[in-house]
Amino acid sequence: MYVCLCQGVTDGQIRDAILEGCCSYRDVRQTLGVASKCGKCATFAKEIVRDTLTELQSSQAGMGYPAEFSVA
Repeated sequence: MYVCLCQGVTDGQIRDAILEGCCSYRDVRQTLGVASKCGKCATFAKEIVRDTLTELQSSQAGMGYPAEFSVA
């Protein structure tokens, strides 16, 4: 689903960016340009970033080393 119409960014692209190394909303914004025009998508984009990072942290909870991510 499209999250940012101005830049043509989908929720899948946001998730992929996180899986490829983005560790915060700021990283996603710099990488994909989300919310860089009108800003109407910022709240939804932040929610997707937060949910995806939370899922990653939960899935890595059983690992022998901690994974740290920042939602800010």
